[in-house]
Amino acid sequence: MSQNANDIAALRIDSPPATLREIALDRMRRAIINGLFEPGARLVERTLCDQLGVSRSVIREVLRHLEAEGLVEMLAKQGPIVARLDWNDARQIYEIRASLESIAVADCARTAADGVKNRLRQALDELDRTSRQQSPQGILDATTEFYRIIFETGGHNIAWDIVSRLNSRISRLRVMTLSTTNRTTTGPAQIRKIFAAIEQNEPEIAAEACRTHVQAAAAIAKELLAHGP
Repeated sequence: MSQNANDIAALRIDSPPATLREIALDRMRRAIINGLFEPGARLVERTLCDQLGVSRSVIREVLRHLEAEGLVEMLAKQGPIVARLDWNDARQIYEIRASLESIAVADCARTAADGVKNRLRQALDELDRTSRQQSPQGILDATTEFYRIIFETGGHNIAWDIVSRLNSRISRLRVMTLSTTNRTTTGPAQIRKIFAAIEQNEPEIAAEACRTHVQAAAAIAKELLAHGP
């Protein structure tokens, strides 16, 4: 390659810096997911401007985006509030997860080579580390990476797009269930069983382990939400 071609190639921005809106969106999303803003809490634009140090136009864009993700509700005469967690909605999310994830896990187990298994192992090691630290956000990030690799390997790009669109609500439910006794231990242990089946290229066993994991989380969520207000 010529020097001129090298200079042209060097112009490419592979990782563009995040915009102010993207930074504000990420921080608001994480704040809601991690429970800093509780379900039903009013989201006052002027207060959020002061808390995040951004303009009202940025806050309005962020709130519209979070509404599309299902984290914010717009109420007539009241304005935006943090979306309330509801068992009927949660049940549907767990059903979608069980269906899409079990299929993706099975297909991953059929084709996973050593490189994929090593990447999954690294994600699980990070999951174990963050679980020991009782770090909900770290657990969320490691779990998301684990499943991203699985869906990618199984060729389920459309399914991963669907899961990604639900990811904010999935993450809220994960944080909620992680707050219960021993879930930071039992959850990763169940995911280890999924990996063990993938490692042995056993699709049926992997799919069943996946369904068991999702059903266990759903049972916890139901206990917490079914009798809520």
